Amino acid sequence: MDDCKIIDLFNERSEKAISAISRKYGRTSLKIAENILKSKEDAEECVNDAYLALWNKIPPERPSPLSSYLFKVVRNISLKRYHKNAAQKRNSFYDKALEELENVLFADVSAEHELIAKDIAEAVNRFLGKLPENDRIMFVRRYFYGDGVKEIAALSDMSPHYITVRLSRIREKLKTELIKEELI
Repeated sequence: MDDCKIIDLFNERSEKAISAISRKYGRTSLKIAENILKSKEDAEECVNDAYLALWNKIPPERPSPLSSYLFKVVRNISLKRYHKNAAQKRNSFYDKALEELENVLFADVSAEHELIAKDIAEAVNRFLGKLPENDRIMFVRRYFYGDGVKEIAALSDMSPHYITVRLSRIREKLKTELIKEELI
């Protein structure tokens, strides 16, 4: 079923919308949540919470593309759960991925930087748009989907060392770009 039909089901308030979106994007949504949480039960809960969030947001919103919108909601809900869990017990896997970006994006956290968070997000999107496809995929898989370096290496038929080096260079380029735009 295509995304427009799924959105139409949401607009009609048909429960078939949930089963349709689950069939089409459920596996990827669960993978995103599991990569962040490392717990199948927590991940399933977050995906279900994401479906509920879409139910409450559509209508009036009509997201395009639906997959990106859903994955962002899943990721945000999973991150909230992750931080809640991390407050009780540290989860070093996703902390490591976040720490890699921390020095680039949040080197000097201040009230001013909080106000320009939208500008930073837009700059990161522009930066990603300029990257070669392979680099963009590596970056998104690591820092958006939470995939591990070994997993990215296996998917791209490259060594984990190569992936680590490429990600490091991409982060440096991003930092240079953000400095050039006076965002950090």
